[in-house]
Amino acid sequence: MKPISKVFEDLEARGIVYQVTDPQLKNILDQGAEKPVTVYVGFDPTADSLHIGSLMGLVTLKRLQMAGHRPIAIVGGATGMIGDPSGKSQERQLLDQEQIARNVKGITRVVQKFLSFEGPNAAVLLDNYSWFKEMNMIQFLRDVGKHFTVNYMVAKESVRARLEDREHGLSYTEFTYMLLQAYDFYILNQKHGCNVQMGGADQWGNITAGNELIRRMHAQRGEESQQVFGLTWPLVTKADGTKFGKTESGAVWLTSDRTSPYQFFQFLIRTSDEEVIKLLKYFTFLSVEQIQELEQSLKTTPEKRLAQAALARELTVLVHGELEYQKAVKASEALFSHEIGQLDAQTLLEVFADAPSTVCQGSDLSQMTLLDLLVRTGLCSSKGEAKKDIQGGGIYMNNLRMSDIAFKFSSEHLIGGQYLVLRKGKKNHHLVVFQAA
Repeated sequence: MKPISKVFEDLEARGIVYQVTDPQLKNILDQGAEKPVTVYVGFDPTADSLHIGSLMGLVTLKRLQMAGHRPIAIVGGATGMIGDPSGKSQERQLLDQEQIARNVKGITRVVQKFLSFEGPNAAVLLDNYSWFKEMNMIQFLRDVGKHFTVNYMVAKESVRARLEDREHGLSYTEFTYMLLQAYDFYILNQKHGCNVQMGGADQWGNITAGNELIRRMHAQRGEESQQVFGLTWPLVTKADGTKFGKTESGAVWLTSDRTSPYQFFQFLIRTSDEEVIKLLKYFTFLSVEQIQELEQSLKTTPEKRLAQAALARELTVLVHGELEYQKAVKASEALFSHEIGQLDAQTLLEVFADAPSTVCQGSDLSQMTLLDLLVRTGLCSSKGEAKKDIQGGGIYMNNLRMSDIAFKFSSEHLIGGQYLVLRKGKKNHHLVVFQAA
């Protein structure tokens, strides 16, 4: 990856800049090599990993670090106990301190994969619980709360929208979240010289509250405040307006224990033509010119899906590494080829994680015919239907077309000594697992 010189211009060209608190921020960020600044993004520990939607914050911090700026990632061990109401229709379920500690640890591992913690602009990773744990409520109200009127807070979109929702409303707990995040910015400004906060468009109210708190805290002491800035990016949504990164089986995560590299790759390779260019701009380090070429390919050779292949390659390598990307490609190619028998058991299970499966006893293998297994798996409703499907050339075992209606299995047909893949037609896969006695 090449260092980014005019990083703000690059962010604008990618459609990442949604709002800024001051147009001067452009000049400040574009001078990263000569006059670096410190920039922070916060991540709430609602789970022990981050999902693919969090890439916007991680990748944008990485872009700024490549431009010479110093990134700070905050994992909200304290604010995670409250829950951010921004963009939420109802209150989050409160997590206990032990679960939050596990989540903070998991998210920390994810963040460390994206940022460099060495060199003159080494990244900083902090947990805001470290400065909130010693603060009591009286101190917080006196030092922070007095700087904000209720009128100011109610006017913020994240609060106003929830107040208008008569069914769910807004708890006092969530109402205070804005002040906690504002205090984060103040602490980072005081102790780490941080003067830029970034986040999604739904964070605008929290970000501007932080700017205001810094200004007022300095004014109270008769000091001139260093100017601070805020930047938001658009919320990442799909073409139909729903949240990006959600599938029928749940969120797409950035750790392999929650979403395997193969599943991650497949999610991206299936991206629609309407969405893929936007995601290439947001999440990859391909140049804008390279992305424009891929956009042109959608018009001239859409069947090649070059843009989707580029998105899947860039992000799978970024999140999981080159080796896992190559394995995902191999597994994808094997899905409809004779090479499926060469896959290892773990990869095979990842490939067919969402496919229906049937468990059989290993001792049944030698007595079972293809007709028996097609009926047992439900791929065919009867042996008569199974015969017709075989004779019609529509039945495959390990991607080999079957023509023998009397075919019997043996151990040499098993993948990894345990698995068979049956397919009816083009896409109707079924995984058969033969358990050892």
